[in-house]
Order: sequence, then C-alpha cells, then structure tokens
Amino acid sequence: MSIRIHPIKAFNDNYIWTLINDGNKQAIVIDPGQAQPVIDYLDSHDLELTSIWTTHHHHDHTGGVAELQESYPMTHVVAHSDHTVDQDQTIKDGSTVSAWGCAAQVWDVSGHTASHMAYILDIDGNKHCFCGDTLFSAGCGRVFTGTIEQLHDSFKRLNGLSSQTLLYPAHEYTANNLRFGLSIEPDNEAMQQALIRAEEKNAHGTPTLPVTLEHERMVNVFLRMQEPSVIEGVKAKKNIEDDKSLTVFAALRELKDNF
Repeated sequence: MSIRIHPIKAFNDNYIWTLINDGNKQAIVIDPGQAQPVIDYLDSHDLELTSIWTTHHHHDHTGGVAELQESYPMTHVVAHSDHTVDQDQTIKDGSTVSAWGCAAQVWDVSGHTASHMAYILDIDGNKHCFCGDTLFSAGCGRVFTGTIEQLHDSFKRLNGLSSQTLLYPAHEYTANNLRFGLSIEPDNEAMQQALIRAEEKNAHGTPTLPVTLEHERMVNVFLRMQEPSVIEGVKAKKNIEDDKSLTVFAALRELKDNF
C-alpha cells in the first residue's frame, strides 16, 4: 500500500494533513479548519474525499467539516463525541480507524484540550503520528480545556513511541518554539542548527514538518524537562519548588505563555 502524506495550508499557519492513495485517487484529511483549501487541492489533483479525522474541537481544526460533508456526501467523519461535528464513527482512547487497510490507533493525548485525540498510523511498519495541537516541533500546545497534568502525561506517552516515528503537528510554529527553547538552553547546538533550517524553510514557504521523535528529543524542551541544562535554564527564570518532571514541565509552559 502506497500512501502519500501532504500538508494543505490553511489560515496563517495551519496544516491540514492529507493522506492520499494514488491507486484509487482517494484522500483522507485530518483537522480541516477550512473547506476551500481542501476542495481546491482535491479538485486540482482529481481526488475524492472519503474520510475526515479530527483531533480536537477547536474551530481552526473543525470549521470546514460541515462544508466538506456537503461537498462530498459519502465522506466518513471520525471524531470524538466532544469534537462538535456530525461524526459517523465516534472514537476514544484505544479505538482503531483504517486508511485503506492500514490501521491507525487512537490515543487520548489531552492537555491542550480535553478529549484531544492523536492518530498513530502504521504504514508498512513505519509509524506516523498526527498529534494535532498537543505536540509541536520544539514545543507543546497551550492549555485550554485540558490540564497541565494531562499534557505532561500525554508528552510522556508520545515519548514512548519509537524514535523514528514521524510526528505531524497541525501548525507551523517551529521557529518560534526553537527561539523559546534557546532561551532555556542557549548552548543546545541541535536547537541552534534546527532554527537556522526552520528559518530557511519559512523564508521559502516550505513546511518544517514532519519531524522524527528522535529529532524532537534533541530540540524540544518539553521532552527534555529532566535534562540538567533545562532544569538550570528554568531556574534561572523562575523559582520552582522541586526538580520533578511535572514541576519543570509546568514552569516551561508558563514561561512559554509569556515568551
């Protein structure tokens, strides 16, 4: 099975990740906050939309669902019951969805919101994780209707994936996240190099995503909260009660909120 994965750009910095089966000219889209960019892409590539998957309820991830359902009446919508869409398949942690015979496991990775789902798609033994707004390259989502404890636990869970897992966040936030990371770990050479590459890609309108989990472990301070250099960087900016993982993670998120 050959499945291509393509980002359709929406709004200022959203990516609507699109799974494409060239064999049957079908497509699945994830988090279509806008319908028109999806319709334009499908029309220009002669593709039929067969399914929509959502990660959470925010409008920039679900706003195009209803219009796409009208435009493609056979579309199968996969969503949690809290995602405020008219879904055909209701998912929760542990559910399985299919992309032309390839299985995707559904994980609850709440924190940014409650009921935030991720899809871990296995294509020929390679894992692809569509993580919405939970994990960004070099960053993490702001806490809205979830809790910092949930977000911390979700990061621990995602960090348990294999190192070569490809991560597909839903926003182009990489460069700004790396600048924040360097405010915590200024001597992190992997971050320094990643920022140079991200700024070059941004200048050319090229996505910085996807990224491997192995890469994120080197450049994402929210996965590095037990590294001495990160703990030292946090303490230089904020008083914390202890060095526990959750304490450092929460302090990092608060510092990022005000960055």
